[in-house]
Parts: sequence; structure tokens; C-alpha cells
Amino acid sequence: MAEKTDYEALAANLLKTELKRHGVPYAQLVEKMAAIGVDEKEVNVRNKLSRGKFTAAFLLQCLTAIGATEVRL
Repeated sequence: MAEKTDYEALAANLLKTELKRHGVPYAQLVEKMAAIGVDEKEVNVRNKLSRGKFTAAFLLQCLTAIGATEVRL
């Protein structure tokens, strides 16, 4: 299995941090994403975040779903 690149790790950590900051567990994230029309399963979200392999669109969908208006890099 390929190692995460620095940017993949940064993206995954950024999203995990925002989820914690907003107090949103993965199950609730899936519900919030469904509310904005994004169909994801909790297991898929967990896998994407653990691998750090997801699109910028997925990142933006997650941030929108949890109501994040700014992120800190």
C-alpha cells in the first residue's frame, strides 16, 4: 500500500480537525451530507479519512455540511 503524501495527510488532518472543532462525529457527518444531497456511507467516510485519499469536492462537501465557513491551514 502506498504511503500518504504530505498533502494527503494535511487534507485528512484538516478535515478531522474541523469535524472535532464542530463536534461532528462521522455518523452525524453522513446525516448532514445527506441533508445537502450528498449520499455517503459512514464506512466510506471513515476509509477516505483514514487513507487521506479524497477529492477537493469531497472536502468542500464535508465542510459545507458541517457549516464550516473558514479553515486554518
